[in-house]
Amino acid sequence: MKANEFDKKFDEGKDISKYLELSKARRHGQEVKRVNVDFPLWMIQMLDREAKRLGVPRQAIIKVWVAERLEKAV
Repeated sequence: MKANEFDKKFDEGKDISKYLELSKARRHGQEVKRVNVDFPLWMIQMLDREAKRLGVPRQAIIKVWVAERLEKAV
């Protein structure tokens, strides 16, 4: 199917899901890139305590706190 045909179906509100390969779908700007960060032991211990208190993984705490700080910086 050509792009203009696809666009027309979409614009007309027709179901285009059968033309999409959703297993490879990605949201722009939401791609993930792994990074390694070294923390002092005391930080890890405090992160783990907070994560346990909230019932979430350590990585979730780090992501939320970094995102909050970056949003304030903008």
